[in-house]
Amino acid sequence: MSMAATAMQGSSGAYSPRRTRLPSAGRLGAHAVLIATSLVVLLPLLWIARTSIVSRRVAYLIPPDWGATLNLDSWSYIFGDQNFVRFFVNSLGIGLGTALLSLLIGVPAAYSIARWRTGGQPVRVGILATQILPPIALVIPVFILAREAGLLNNQVLIAVMYLSFNLPFVVWILSGFFLGLPQEVEEAALVDGATRMQVLRLVVVPMALPGLIAAGVFSFVLAWNEFLFAFILTGIGSRTLPVALVGLITQAGTQVGPMAAGTVLMSVPVIALTFIVQRYLVTGLTFGSVK
Repeated sequence: MSMAATAMQGSSGAYSPRRTRLPSAGRLGAHAVLIATSLVVLLPLLWIARTSIVSRRVAYLIPPDWGATLNLDSWSYIFGDQNFVRFFVNSLGIGLGTALLSLLIGVPAAYSIARWRTGGQPVRVGILATQILPPIALVIPVFILAREAGLLNNQVLIAVMYLSFNLPFVVWILSGFFLGLPQEVEEAALVDGATRMQVLRLVVVPMALPGLIAAGVFSFVLAWNEFLFAFILTGIGSRTLPVALVGLITQAGTQVGPMAAGTVLMSVPVIALTFIVQRYLVTGLTFGSVK
């Protein structure tokens, strides 16, 4: 027996080996719930991905053919016959443009509301009120105005419409985030001779970067997924991915394989963007929501 064991035996009277701690019932239950929830979320996505890489005939089979071989006919169809590359570029340009414009306009607006209470309580209530109005109530008047102005089938019009919906959302998020930033840093910069715009650009924006990224990502996602206005206001040249996906529902039925491939194509940028900025996203949302 080693000296350490002898000393332990002498101090406690008996030497007992360390027992392995078994997981509690609560811990096992929590893991079971998390696994079940993950399966509910992931299995449909995995099934869509699987459907997109089998032949278009196998995609219709019920029950499914689990031994089906890899086939990229659906991807060839959407990229070749349906020209989904163009629709992908349209959606990407509109989404990025909307997000950038929302931040360029929303940052000074939110900063003004947070620091000087611009507009008072009516402005803050009005920002929320814009999110209550259903889009279906606006689509017909907007269509008539766009037709009279000759702006149908125009990506700029779509970006402006998305901006009108996303800007109040961005201002609301960023104003709460700016309220949580220390004003002492801004005051020190002003004492050193910086102008208010320099303070906003060189001090506030770097400190508020997580909030800006969170607001920009959500603005992009809202524009990326929007269907109603894109369906009414766009044509072949400016069609976005959600509208192109609906075009796969024909009189002969839904083209299941190409629809699955298009869904995967539409999901990949959002998933990739979320993974890239997830650290800033979580920080921005939690910090802004507290204030």
